[in-house]
Amino acid sequence: MTDTPTTPPGGGDVDEIRNLAPSTLVEALRIRSGKQPHRVAYTFLHNGDEIGGEIGEELTYQQLDEAARARAVALENAGLGGRNAVLLHAPGLEFVKAFAGCLYARTAGAPLQVPANAAGVERLLRVVQDTGSTVVLTDTETRDDLLARFSGTPGLAELTWLTTDTVDAGAAEQWVEPEVDPEDTALLQYTSGSTGRPKGVMVSHRNFCVQAAENQEIWNVSEDDIGVSWLPTFHDMGLMYGVIMPLWRGMRVYLMAPQAFVRRPRRWLEALSRYRGTLSAGPNFAYDMCSRVAESEGVDGLDLSAWRMAVCGAEPVRMPSMERFAQAHAPTGFAHRALAPGYGLAENTLKVSATPADRDYRTLWISGSALAAGRAEPLDRDAPGAVPVVCNGPHQTGTTVRIVDPVTRRARGDGEVGEIWVQGGSVAKGYWRRPAETRETFRARIADEDSGEFLRTGDLGFLHEGELYPTGRWKDLIIVDGRNLYPQDIEFTVEKSHPALHAACAAAFPVERDGREQLVVLVETNPGVTASGDDLAARVRAAVGQRHEVLPAEVVLVRRRSLHKTTSGKIQRRACKQNYLDGTLQYAEQHGPDGKDGSHGS
Repeated sequence: MTDTPTTPPGGGDVDEIRNLAPSTLVEALRIRSGKQPHRVAYTFLHNGDEIGGEIGEELTYQQLDEAARARAVALENAGLGGRNAVLLHAPGLEFVKAFAGCLYARTAGAPLQVPANAAGVERLLRVVQDTGSTVVLTDTETRDDLLARFSGTPGLAELTWLTTDTVDAGAAEQWVEPEVDPEDTALLQYTSGSTGRPKGVMVSHRNFCVQAAENQEIWNVSEDDIGVSWLPTFHDMGLMYGVIMPLWRGMRVYLMAPQAFVRRPRRWLEALSRYRGTLSAGPNFAYDMCSRVAESEGVDGLDLSAWRMAVCGAEPVRMPSMERFAQAHAPTGFAHRALAPGYGLAENTLKVSATPADRDYRTLWISGSALAAGRAEPLDRDAPGAVPVVCNGPHQTGTTVRIVDPVTRRARGDGEVGEIWVQGGSVAKGYWRRPAETRETFRARIADEDSGEFLRTGDLGFLHEGELYPTGRWKDLIIVDGRNLYPQDIEFTVEKSHPALHAACAAAFPVERDGREQLVVLVETNPGVTASGDDLAARVRAAVGQRHEVLPAEVVLVRRRSLHKTTSGKIQRRACKQNYLDGTLQYAEQHGPDGKDGSHGS
């Protein structure tokens, strides 16, 4: 441990920040514990509401350091020092303690969502197998509940359960600080894929520290900032903004369970108002949910004037969602320029680019027909055929973003759509035990250039005046009659086509029939709104046809909450398509091209 000074106040030059900042997360926490021992770092709001009594819990840097040392000793005694283990905790501060304990033991933790059903248990067992370790770190209540609910599930009882909330606190004195290399794997972040073998992204200490320095640089994060997060800590966005930034930068954060937000979205805003939150993030659907609540219930009692960075990550960020949220919450003192769309992915630790502090986010209006042909041609907002694309800001110092043809691997020019490739210190080490996929995804090279290795994101976008505009997923692109259609654009049209529909209710994908691609749209119905199946399907078909000049070959109505989604709410289109092809959808009604009941073969 070197006596490295804490980072300079405010933002500062990122190179200066990195030179002065800790090089590992262990060093970061040890510094905080030594210099700010009694400062509260984390507060968990048990019900998403006020702390106090039995409904809230706080954790200082010294308490976290002591808890981490005790848990590290337990991990080392269990033979997990320098190895892998799954983290499976209910929302709360025990996860933070266990994660820090893994860092102190040089154990690469793989955080997962607590299974709610048999599919979740199956995913847990697949990840356990992939890590090469049968040890699951959890809390006592979660372990007992899982074993009771899923008793008899093959493989579950054979796991080794280590309850981190029962370790001997006195063992902290036995901890011997290990030599931690910045390139050591600090985390295995398993991607949200729902089928096949899971992929664990190896995120190093250096990756986390570079990412944190970039966040500090672009948003001028200081120790006086206050974070509020309901995002799941097993997800990259929730982990970075809810756990890493407070540990690395010294800011305080208020945490709540994701379900507390989902059950009552206003809780998020109430916490931001009550605790004068300045930094908070969420996916597109979270802002949509809050807008609906504000429009139906009003915003009385909320003061969001302190919220200076409202980070939004989505696929891609939608301008109507941003504007609707800003307008609905303007009476609370919420500043429009607080909106900060950003682009990122787990393979880059998190963020690639984002809207800087104290600047309104930008929207570029371009020709929809040109975009379908792979070009971004700017138009006036009111011009016929103009569509908005939200800017996700510039990339940070030390990060390079290139737009590359995904097939030829040749660089594309300004305003040309291609795959987003990334190079920089936040790019993770690769996929755990998957060398071939690591080479393909993390070691890509641009044809006819000697510019080094890049991360292939699988996402499409373009650069305009040095800033990034994502447009969608390459492998999800729908090509009908030579036109490129972005599924998220079609899905957004579907959402707005009928009052019986809701945000993230649709999945659009291509199917091949008679030698050509055709469009299929799955639509979740809302049981709270009465609507004829025939009318709903007809409205969807008409809206898609008018807006995108293509008629769906099928509109399939499915039950609410039956579409596959990631933990951050993104539609998993390939998994939805597989269910469609397999005939395993939870159907409501199904309608063919003529608006009448149809079948998969229509």
